[in-house]
Amino acid sequence: MNTLTTKQKIFNSPITKIILSLLVCILIVNIGQEIAKKLLSFTSLDKSYRNLLKGIIVSILAIGSYTLFFKYYEKRKITELSTNRLARNLILGTLIGAILQSLTILIIYLNGGYFVASINPFSFIIIPLTVAFTTAILEEILIRGIVFRLIEEKLGSYYALLISATLFGALHLPNQGSTFLSALSIAIEAGLLLGVAFMYSRNLWFPIALHFAWNFMQSGFYGAITSGNEKTNSLLISKIQGSELITGGEFGPEGSIQAILFCLIATILLLVLCHKENKIIPPYWKNKLR
Repeated sequence: MNTLTTKQKIFNSPITKIILSLLVCILIVNIGQEIAKKLLSFTSLDKSYRNLLKGIIVSILAIGSYTLFFKYYEKRKITELSTNRLARNLILGTLIGAILQSLTILIIYLNGGYFVASINPFSFIIIPLTVAFTTAILEEILIRGIVFRLIEEKLGSYYALLISATLFGALHLPNQGSTFLSALSIAIEAGLLLGVAFMYSRNLWFPIALHFAWNFMQSGFYGAITSGNEKTNSLLISKIQGSELITGGEFGPEGSIQAILFCLIATILLLVLCHKENKIIPPYWKNKLR
């Protein structure tokens, strides 16, 4: 039996992989984003289309840097970004995200708190569309692809789920209108749901599509605030008012009680499927006992 040296143990440690991969991906994305921004500023394109192109470039850089890093670092095929069953993962994820967000807004409407003032031209969705798919790809690559996946290898699915969801919620604390409760809401409804979505599919395109649809429907279609960020252009110009418990207040519908409940139900259903299909990975110490 070959014994690993201290250097090899450090090199293969999940913590080392997480730190190095995050640094590489974030550095490449940030540099690429600045270069793209500078180059696109010399064009005569409308700002919306410049942002769209910049979003596409950022997304390609995030996927590319992740793929190349782990292909050479771990010497393996990057199956979690496989295009096998791509259409199924994208359609299913998009449907789930859109339905969950629509149900959340429906509860606000039924409580007399959602009003549509007018409808914008279709072109108004370009900016929120760009923000939604760029955010979904980047955050899923970093949180589910790197943090969750690497922690899961060592500590198992449940610890990885708890840690990555807590981190995801905490990352939203600096947002405008954010509170401990709103960050907890994000951890439960998004951190857990997106983590379980990856566990079930073992493919990042499923949580990416779900994440995208949730954000886009919220800000790009229904005209609500997403995670405390400023309102962007949207198809529907809406007004949301009423109890913070139902509307989410300044943080947006993601901070509402119904968003937590609907997403928690979806999480439990996917978790049940994960158990039925033996997709739960145990922590390393349980494997040692076998």
